[in-house]
Amino acid sequence: MRNNILAIIKKEFVRFFGDKRMALTTILLPGLMIYVMYSILGEGMMGRMSADEDYVYHVSVVNMPQSMETMMENMPVQIENVSEKNEGEMAKVADKETDLFLVYQEDFDGAVASYDSETSQGAAPQIEMYYNSTKPESSEGYQMMIAAFDSYESMLANKFDVNGREGTYDLASDKDETGMFFSMMLPMLLMIFLFSGCMGIAPEAIAGEKERGTIATLLVTPMKRSHLALGKIISLGVIGLLSGLSSFIGTMLSLPKMMGGESGSIGVDVYGAGDYVMLLFVILATVLIMVAALSVISAYAKSVKEASTAILPLMVIVMVIAFSSMLGDGAPTQWYWYLLPFYNSVQCMNGIFAFAALPVNIVITVVSNLVYVMILAAGLAKMFDSEKIMYL
Repeated sequence: MRNNILAIIKKEFVRFFGDKRMALTTILLPGLMIYVMYSILGEGMMGRMSADEDYVYHVSVVNMPQSMETMMENMPVQIENVSEKNEGEMAKVADKETDLFLVYQEDFDGAVASYDSETSQGAAPQIEMYYNSTKPESSEGYQMMIAAFDSYESMLANKFDVNGREGTYDLASDKDETGMFFSMMLPMLLMIFLFSGCMGIAPEAIAGEKERGTIATLLVTPMKRSHLALGKIISLGVIGLLSGLSSFIGTMLSLPKMMGGESGSIGVDVYGAGDYVMLLFVILATVLIMVAALSVISAYAKSVKEASTAILPLMVIVMVIAFSSMLGDGAPTQWYWYLLPFYNSVQCMNGIFAFAALPVNIVITVVSNLVYVMILAAGLAKMFDSEKIMYL
């Protein structure tokens, strides 16, 4: 039995890794493309949405009051005083020549001092601020000034402070923030990457051999069909795992850039060796059940094209299940949820990334998935015995 299974595994490895183009496009290219694409996308988005750290905002002002002039002394702004509100200054903002155009009403400080917010008699003092939301510097300058005005307004009738003293009031650690983000996103991405990797190789290894007629040579050899099925599943599982891990590594390396630069708090260094071991076992069991299910579907098909079409319903189901990591209040603790194939893998990953995984649920997931793999392997072996299926 061992020699037969190893012979099938060796045959599949030689077929796959012997084709350098196939090995490159299936294993190395997905991770590399994801890393390059996400990195460029992250840097491009940050570049388009934010101004440089040392940028000085160009602001035109009408009727600059003394109070605001004092407030803006420590802000990165270059002020140009304008005699009156005019269309020319507004056109400069529209044409992205100036970042902001502020128009204060005359005697703004006096109007603020005399205005009674409790009785609300008369119109409140007005500030008109024109900006261009399509220019990052203008949009950021607008938000900066809004925050400054809100702070100034609260100071005028300040009765108490909230978190006014120096110190850290947000008690969430970097570990908590990383766990929350990863537990929502990575299970979904991992399931998509793993399924995509398996879907790229399983139809070719089963339906492709039927289409080329080479499967008939294997079926006439003195080998148990169960050995052939296990050899196919194990070898394809290893190749699918390599493809999925390549995409996963590319995603992990590009996440800091996607989240706003290498200095962000997002990082994988908060996870220990135990977390990665549990994740590895879950991924291995997940890939094997994916390959087994895809192999059974491919065995019914006459060609690779037909197999790819037949796989689509399962792909939709797996994608829907993958999105469950973004719903609810985290991974369930009840053991019976971890008997459901694919769903158990998503929730195990969710728990691992959120630092809330229960070892017993990990074991249930791995064991139940391996049981499903053996059942599917037995079904695949029966299909190999069927001339009606294999020789159509």
